[in-house]
Amino acid sequence: MTQARARVLLAIVLAFTLGTGCERSRQPPPVFDEPRLDVDADTTAFASSSEGDVAGVGAKRRELTWTFDDGAFGPTDVVLSIPSSTDESARFPVLIALHGRGESLKGSRRGARGWIDDYDLGRALGRLAAPPLRRGDFQGYVSRDRLRRINRSLAAQPYAGLIVVCPYLPDVLRRENAFKEAERLASFIVDVLLPRVYEKTPAIGTPASTGIDGVSLGGRASLIVGFTRPRAFGAVGALQAAIDASEIERFAELGARALSENPALSVRLLTSDKDHFLRVNERLSARLRERGVQHGYSRVQGTHSYRFNRGPGGIEMLLFHDRALRGVAWD
Repeated sequence: MTQARARVLLAIVLAFTLGTGCERSRQPPPVFDEPRLDVDADTTAFASSSEGDVAGVGAKRRELTWTFDDGAFGPTDVVLSIPSSTDESARFPVLIALHGRGESLKGSRRGARGWIDDYDLGRALGRLAAPPLRRGDFQGYVSRDRLRRINRSLAAQPYAGLIVVCPYLPDVLRRENAFKEAERLASFIVDVLLPRVYEKTPAIGTPASTGIDGVSLGGRASLIVGFTRPRAFGAVGALQAAIDASEIERFAELGARALSENPALSVRLLTSDKDHFLRVNERLSARLRERGVQHGYSRVQGTHSYRFNRGPGGIEMLLFHDRALRGVAWD
């Protein structure tokens, strides 16, 4: 082998070795669901809508899409899933359901459909309306005991239906700005969106029959909005809420204040055994208890993933609010 060729081979080996060494030394991406802040608009008028009938699995529902020219952070789409009923006088509780950060990056039109399309909410709605539920309905993420408890509850009191309202949640609420800027989101939801939902849908139309919930970034947002405007809601929930350990005291303080303003408020945190926000949600629950904030806390099976959202995430969220907004206890 010539010296020139040997030098070339040595250079290739060194480049490969250094390259793979650098790859191994890279740190994994942070697990905190930390979005960009993008604030540019005030809350103003409703612009347009579209609607259609959707056949769910075991149930039929009507779907509306509303577009607000000036939402909390710019043009905002909202998708509504409304139970179909032969009883024209039937009225339903309202659930504001907030999606995760993945849908925030898809833009308003696609993002607002996060729960409907990406998380397959229609299937969860249909299965709750046609029990008993099976392990496959939870994407395999359910213990035998939890499955039995849910089916016993549905046998004793059937799922009665919710109007599920899914606004687009932009890539907002960074840690250092979340509590300051969340008032824009709260004002849009409470002062603009909910009055229109009460007017244009078969909603019961009272704060006690209105809930807010969400997953990951949406869970973070639901806690902030629900805790800062507690008199607007009867229930506040969060699935795998994307919060940081440094924020626990602030969330606990908001929770304590919220329950003092609205002692009837039902609060529930739900996480899962493989959620990368598990520990911080556990610590938040413990701190809320220390502050005397009554709430439910559930740890179920599952990862922090779309599979979780399509399984226990949607089912647990719907069931909790179906019960809580009708004054029925559920954890």
